Amino acid sequence: MTSYFDKHGALRVSGTRLTDAAGKPVQLRGVSTLGLAWYPEYVDEAAFRTLRDDWGANTVRLAMYTCEEGGYMTGGDRAGLEALIDKGVKLCAALGMYVIIDWHILSDGDPNRHADAAEDFFRRISARYADQPHVLYEICNEPNGEEVTWPVVKRYAQRIVPVIRANAPDAVILCGTPCWSQFVDQAAADPVDDKNLMYVLHFYAATHKDALRERAEAALAAGAPIFVSEFSICDASGDGAIDYESAAAWRALIEKHGLSYIAWSLSNRDESAALIRADCRKTAGWDDGDLTETGRWLRAVLREDRDK
Repeated sequence: MTSYFDKHGALRVSGTRLTDAAGKPVQLRGVSTLGLAWYPEYVDEAAFRTLRDDWGANTVRLAMYTCEEGGYMTGGDRAGLEALIDKGVKLCAALGMYVIIDWHILSDGDPNRHADAAEDFFRRISARYADQPHVLYEICNEPNGEEVTWPVVKRYAQRIVPVIRANAPDAVILCGTPCWSQFVDQAAADPVDDKNLMYVLHFYAATHKDALRERAEAALAAGAPIFVSEFSICDASGDGAIDYESAAAWRALIEKHGLSYIAWSLSNRDESAALIRADCRKTAGWDDGDLTETGRWLRAVLREDRDK
């Protein structure tokens, strides 16, 4: 079996698109873990193989929370978290999948709050995986707060991006945008000076509708490369009812522009965004009865895109 990575290898940004070295457009499609500290059991060879072979995913995002319970900056086992990242990176390499290492800013709001730690983390991590072209780096998940404007986020990016570039000059870097990674239009108007950087857009279909889709279209029209590194089809809490109409509209936008997309989340947490049912203890080989409504929807979408 020829993997997606085998076909495309190292990636680069060309215009608004993610492409391979030959300039052929690529679309990364996959799932994000929930917090690595909370659900380490899903960083597993059989789980990733199921996602690749049964679902059609080609990418896994490793979400390492910075400031939630067990987070990197809040008393978490840093060595253990980095070991899980290493395990995930190696599993994806062996399976021919891409992997995103995610510095998962959330309750900390301003990524500059822990910029010293982020700089140290990305310096060491990018050195470790400098020769691993399947690795992408997401430097701040969801900047948020009234004072966390794009200039604030850009200042952080201008500090962290050179740290990664010193070790991985051609790796694709993903940069979050203000308001929980929604203000991609602001980034488009004042971009970071880097050739292989993309701007992160997150949506939850039952909450984020036409206004955010219009913002995304505006950013793309302005030439900003966008990567959907987290989404679900419920509301922004990660719970509540699924909005299939809005999900279909988002899917149309993603297909129109060939955007890469990563779904939230690979877990059995008792909420709508979880892909695995709360009463399911299996960590691989899931059948229909093991999946949530969101999980069944996503698996169908990934299979459809794989077979195109």
